[in-house]
Amino acid sequence: MDYRRLNEADLENKTILLRVDYNVPRRDDGSIADDTRITASLPTLRYILERGGRPIILSHFGRPKGQVHADMSLEFLTGHLANALGCEVGFQRDFTPSPHKVVLMENTRFHPGETQGDKDLAQKFAALGDIFVQDAFSCAHRAHVTSSVLADYMPAYAGLAMARELDHIAQALDTPAAPVMGIVGGAKVSTKIDLLNSLVKKLDYLVIGGGMANTFLAAQNYNVGISLCEHDLIPTAQTIMERAKTSGCDIILPIDLVVAGEFKAHAKHRVCAPDDVAAQDMILDAGPESVNHIAALVEQVKTLIWNGPLGAFELPPFDTSTVELAKYVAKQVKTKDLIAVAGGGDTVAALNHAGIAQDFTFISTAGGAFLEWMEGKPLPGVDILKR
Repeated sequence: MDYRRLNEADLENKTILLRVDYNVPRRDDGSIADDTRITASLPTLRYILERGGRPIILSHFGRPKGQVHADMSLEFLTGHLANALGCEVGFQRDFTPSPHKVVLMENTRFHPGETQGDKDLAQKFAALGDIFVQDAFSCAHRAHVTSSVLADYMPAYAGLAMARELDHIAQALDTPAAPVMGIVGGAKVSTKIDLLNSLVKKLDYLVIGGGMANTFLAAQNYNVGISLCEHDLIPTAQTIMERAKTSGCDIILPIDLVVAGEFKAHAKHRVCAPDDVAAQDMILDAGPESVNHIAALVEQVKTLIWNGPLGAFELPPFDTSTVELAKYVAKQVKTKDLIAVAGGGDTVAALNHAGIAQDFTFISTAGGAFLEWMEGKPLPGVDILKR
């Protein structure tokens, strides 16, 4: 897919409305706990400045729901940005012009019309600049004023972070090298029905893990004890399995399980076959044979997409299958040129926990946008960038 990119825009003496995602975590003392999203925006900011442009930075923070909340103001970011860019950063609370070379505007969601895609508000923002640059893939699934509607009133381009995200995700999802494997984990099938229905049409192998796998095991008449399981979605799981068979996609479920009597770190546990789960057992992870089986399939594929852990990775030792498989995938990326792309909050946390996040081809920090792209849904903040 072809997008308008920042390097195509004439930035000299232009004011650029730059949409970023500065919805960063803060500590109790107000300091920034993780500046990953800020760091991701710096190449685009520097690119604009080096080419004579003047950036006005737009971002939301928290969920103020159209009301002004002092604790959700973006003003706390100005010092951090000034240090990173080596220049003064002005802070703007309204639509009056600012003399500063770099301007950070107040939380866009303080405006009631932002999340409603209000055209009058879009025109107020657009009057401030000449060009709109969308650099926040994590917000691209929203039809908000500063995520997409601004493109109705000014030319729009993908920022450097956005372009990198689009290129890597397209490589994995739109034009992947085959065979292709997807790993989908997490707690509930109900949150990923659209995703599973979309993926079975695109993949050669679909690995299902986490609590989701229990619903699929139950759909094959296995007893899952007191495990997390959406019994009302058993017919849905059966339908997905039928669609996968029709599409030529092999669904891979655990062939052995780690079960315990309680949901607790280091709980007494055992490894068993799916047909050996007792009435009081709780399935908390995939077993070692499952990991070996999936690893053998990873050796055969050229593209892998990962969303969600395989077990209760936040509770040792029930993180074992996720960690071991993640390490194996990372090794294949290094030695076999496997394209491995991962995304989603829990996924990023799990891969960081495994210590191999930097070894994947690409990891998207976007949650909802990454999921909706995988589901095949249109993203307003991406559609505006297409030629």
